[in-house]
Amino acid sequence: MSWARWRRLPLRVPAGEWPWLIATGFFTILGFNLATAFGQLRMPTSQAAIIAFSMPCWALLLGWWLLGQRITRRQWLGLACGQAGLLVLLGPMALASGPQGLAGPAIMLGAALSWALGTVLIKKRGIWQSHAVVITGWQFVLCAVPMIVMMMARETPPPPAAWQASTWLALGYHLLFSITLAQMLWFMNVNRLTIAQATISTLIIPTVGVSSAILLLGEPLSIKVFLALLLTLAAVAIVMLEKGKSP
Repeated sequence: MSWARWRRLPLRVPAGEWPWLIATGFFTILGFNLATAFGQLRMPTSQAAIIAFSMPCWALLLGWWLLGQRITRRQWLGLACGQAGLLVLLGPMALASGPQGLAGPAIMLGAALSWALGTVLIKKRGIWQSHAVVITGWQFVLCAVPMIVMMMARETPPPPAAWQASTWLALGYHLLFSITLAQMLWFMNVNRLTIAQATISTLIIPTVGVSSAILLLGEPLSIKVFLALLLTLAAVAIVMLEKGKSP
């Protein structure tokens, strides 16, 4: 918002855009990030990343439903491959452990669906009059309110003066790059491209997530996780790399 002010961009959003701004912000920012945070508390980060970034497949289905975009045979094959990856990742052990073992995957699946729905709604809105930086800024302002309320009700964090340097570094990186910049660029991509073209940019994310969890958190790369990662990436590649007519 400060950057928009410095660039003299109008911060006032037209009245007709507010419902779309609120809805898309709720699903792509609040819903996705909140579900991701709680989901990672209940399962390994590497597996959580694979489930969360099955999003392109869900976006394709929602685009078919809400935007009337036709799904080809190749895309149906990709969806089936993606579901196979989820089944491999969950496995008999997760199913046998009952609701407790399925809680994390279910929450992460909700995160993927929330992101997909928000993405499709951004596209369904069509042309936005406000600048992407302004839209993103207001979305974060609105989504911050329930997050602050929940934080005050559920948690008692230590004062910032007691935080470690690594906490400041991780928080700063997350807020500046993973949240603010990434969300603004995502909004711009969805506006300029088709759903399929925009979501292809998420192809590399599960790989980064799994690799980071292994290198930084010491999580093991089991055969199950590796196979699920390959199936998920194959599913997204099959769906999104299909050659077709330009929009």
